[in-house]
Amino acid sequence: MSAICMEADLDELLGPSLTEEQARTIYRRGEEAVVLAFLIMARKLAALSANKPPPTAPSGMVPGYQKPATRTRNKKSGGKPGHEGHHRAPPARIDQRREHRLPCCPDCQGRLKRCAGTRTRLIEDIPQGITPVVTEHTIHRDWCPQCKKLVEPKVPDALPGATLGNRTAVMTGWMHYGLGNTISQIVDVFNYHLQLKLTRGGLVNLWRRLQDALFPWYEQIQTEAMKSAVLHADETSWRVSGKTQWLWAFANRDLTYYMIDRSRGEPALLRFFVEEFQGTLVSDFWGAYNAVVCAARQGCLVHLLRDLHTVEHYNKGGPHWPKFAKKLRRLVGDAIRLGQQKAGLPAENFDSRRQRIGERLDELIATKWRDAQAKRLIKRMRRHRAHLFTFLDKSGVPFDNNLAERAVRPAVIIRKNSYANHSQQGADVQAVLMTLYRTLNQRGHNPLQTITQALATYVTTGKLPPLPQPTTSEH
Repeated sequence: MSAICMEADLDELLGPSLTEEQARTIYRRGEEAVVLAFLIMARKLAALSANKPPPTAPSGMVPGYQKPATRTRNKKSGGKPGHEGHHRAPPARIDQRREHRLPCCPDCQGRLKRCAGTRTRLIEDIPQGITPVVTEHTIHRDWCPQCKKLVEPKVPDALPGATLGNRTAVMTGWMHYGLGNTISQIVDVFNYHLQLKLTRGGLVNLWRRLQDALFPWYEQIQTEAMKSAVLHADETSWRVSGKTQWLWAFANRDLTYYMIDRSRGEPALLRFFVEEFQGTLVSDFWGAYNAVVCAARQGCLVHLLRDLHTVEHYNKGGPHWPKFAKKLRRLVGDAIRLGQQKAGLPAENFDSRRQRIGERLDELIATKWRDAQAKRLIKRMRRHRAHLFTFLDKSGVPFDNNLAERAVRPAVIIRKNSYANHSQQGADVQAVLMTLYRTLNQRGHNPLQTITQALATYVTTGKLPPLPQPTTSEH
């Protein structure tokens, strides 16, 4: 048998399914077959060890044994010297007092001589034996002679037809859609600790009613987002009924609006942008955002720098790549520094440096680069020429899309814990309640207290109170 045929034969045998009999067969072929088998196995092991994930792979997709060691920080962790520490405020009241005294010495068991010295220690804890409060509501029906019908008061403590109170509905919703706890975890907490028996199906039905009641706030958040001076946008995959959909996040400093849609393209964006957006849209360079009609756009420069890193550590650019990467990295770095120094520069000085940034960009785009990766990025920069340095021309516009990425991150954690949604209705509830809990938190409000009070008003009057605004102008 020729060496080529033998190698092909052995390559087919060698693998995880190799049996003892097959190994003995290779041995009986002689020394040449054994040596060739070792060489093939060494080649496969080398290929396996070289199969490292790309640098852009999410951390959760990289096996722990393939992650590099974390670099040691140059500075000591924690606050700087003189920084005021963070601590809990002392309790406003003392509910009970206890005294502790030893009957004898704990070391020698000898008799103690009593002294007047004491010290106090405050301990806050959850009381043992927490039990839910069951309230029987007697609702009187009275006859109205003028309307010719029986009338009765509304019970503000629960949604119509619900046997669980509003506080339970809001708290469980916050645990699931705000903190990312699974339904099973929530059921265990209430069943074992709070002694309130819940079921998975009962919780899902309760959250659907909660979404119906709070939906006007969800629509109002969309309206306010459309009036933003600066709005960030990002998207991530989301599974609904076992099929891939997309979770969109539109955020500014005071709100976050989530939307789950089948499309990752123009149809989803037109569902949100129902009219021309008058502000500045900050996003990555995903082509679908080109369909949005807006006053201005800012492309995320961090994504551009991340592309440079990816090429250098994964795609391996050609011989002309280092020169291109150096020029682009310097241009982006100088633009970012100019934006940071803008407030302290005279107007004429800033305008001159801003003009030079634009000229350098045009020179970079006009250069005939031979490297394929450089051509790819030049094509992107040419397409987004007007969107790269908007942050230098408009105040309040950042150079990155970090705000939207931080808005997506809690949703990704929830997706990992709960495996997304099993129905389209569940996806709608997910989008509405995540939007409300995160927006209220951004605005400095207690989501549990705020929504509970709003539900009481809704049950009594049939309408929600106005959506709470940010607590301070600096929030």
